[in-house]
Amino acid sequence: MNSTSTTLTRPRGFFGADEPFASGELTAAQNWLALAGRLLIAYMFIPAGWGKLVGFAGTAGYIASKGVPLPEVCAAIAIFCELGLGLLMLFGWKARWAALGLAVFVAVITPVFHNYWAAPEAQAAMQKINFDKNLAIMGGLLALAAFGPGFLSVDGQRRRG
Repeated sequence: MNSTSTTLTRPRGFFGADEPFASGELTAAQNWLALAGRLLIAYMFIPAGWGKLVGFAGTAGYIASKGVPLPEVCAAIAIFCELGLGLLMLFGWKARWAALGLAVFVAVITPVFHNYWAAPEAQAAMQKINFDKNLAIMGGLLALAAFGPGFLSVDGQRRRG
């Protein structure tokens, strides 16, 4: 290698302590923006998960109407993902794993519940919008998984201590 090449350091684990930004390199603005991003993404999942929990029978019925097997099990998984992982993201505890889990969850459910290609013509445009919205949400979740929750989080405070 010549003297102008850059050496990249490899994190110890998938989300190891030696990862970028783990040493406090974020600015105050970046930390506040990371918090705002977590709050906004959590706002999408936590109320939806709570609604599924209190309306469990209706949720399972809707899932069954889409032809998904084991609708009660799938409803429980949806509640765990939306409410459980959403709360982890909100507080920034194991936030990278929570974001990655939610990204996988959204990737799995999107083609099942927003299959615009098979929707009636009157619903196709709205289902396409929701499909595309979910792709954007996955992008935000993957960015959070990649760059972390910032220092205004349980994870960030634990690293600081």
